[in-house]
Amino acid sequence: MRRFLLQSFLYSLIFLSFISCKTSELKDVKPVSSSKKEVENLYFSSNEDYVYKCQMEVYGNDISGILIIKKISETTHRVVMTSDFGNKMIDFEISENDFKLNYVLADLDKKMVINFLKNDFQELIKRKFSVNESFENEDSKIYLSNIDKKQYYLFFHKNSGLLNQIIYTKNNREKIDFTFEAKKHTFAETIDLQHKDFKINIKLFQITETE
Repeated sequence: MRRFLLQSFLYSLIFLSFISCKTSELKDVKPVSSSKKEVENLYFSSNEDYVYKCQMEVYGNDISGILIIKKISETTHRVVMTSDFGNKMIDFEISENDFKLNYVLADLDKKMVINFLKNDFQELIKRKFSVNESFENEDSKIYLSNIDKKQYYLFFHKNSGLLNQIIYTKNNREKIDFTFEAKKHTFAETIDLQHKDFKINIKLFQITETE
């Protein structure tokens, strides 16, 4: 069964890579002036382990496991995913510019899968964002960060100040929507990652909480 799901995962990636992305645009927002020069995603800044139940839905197929993310230096995190029974599926070290694969299950050892995980987690753990423009809507303060051809819209809740969404775009098209539910700046209880150019959804649910 697991081999069937993984094969379906690969076929879905290939098929859906031909579907175009949605053009990025903000709705119901207004530009505002701001003195902020930089904002941060602090959800993976703690030295404690971040342990989540991971559920991936790929074109109607479900893959689940346990995901552990650990900060091993100021720039690098280690990511390990195991099956629900504790068997290691993938183990890698990642920073904004580097990627080191320590182990991968044979069924997952495909270039497309590795690149997909590499790109997703590089965006997820990215910490610092320069601010180019500022906006707001009824609930959030929104900061636009331009990096090469990439754009990031970061939404911070007006009352709590917590980061609750990042929309990552490239060439003015939405690529990934990260949604966070959190009670403090360094830990998100749930993370929902939705691709806009693939039918892929990854959900992370808190198992252990950092201090």
